[in-house]
Amino acid sequence: MKKIIKLFIFGSLVIVTLNSCATILGGSVSECQRTKPLPGKPSREIRLGYLIADIVFSPVWIVDFATSAIYKPCK
Repeated sequence: MKKIIKLFIFGSLVIVTLNSCATILGGSVSECQRTKPLPGKPSREIRLGYLIADIVFSPVWIVDFATSAIYKPCK
């Protein structure tokens, strides 16, 4: 029973460590990443590598969208 508990705790830590890749690894979020584009303006581009990593490794990828860290920084 102790092995199952240790395995569960280890698995939980791995999931928490790998979640929200762009939020953890993407650096600071700029103001233009947070600002939604006005109607008629081009939409924000998504960092495709972080999106793929979030979908593959993490069940809580929505955090990156909530923090706007998934969007590419403005130039």
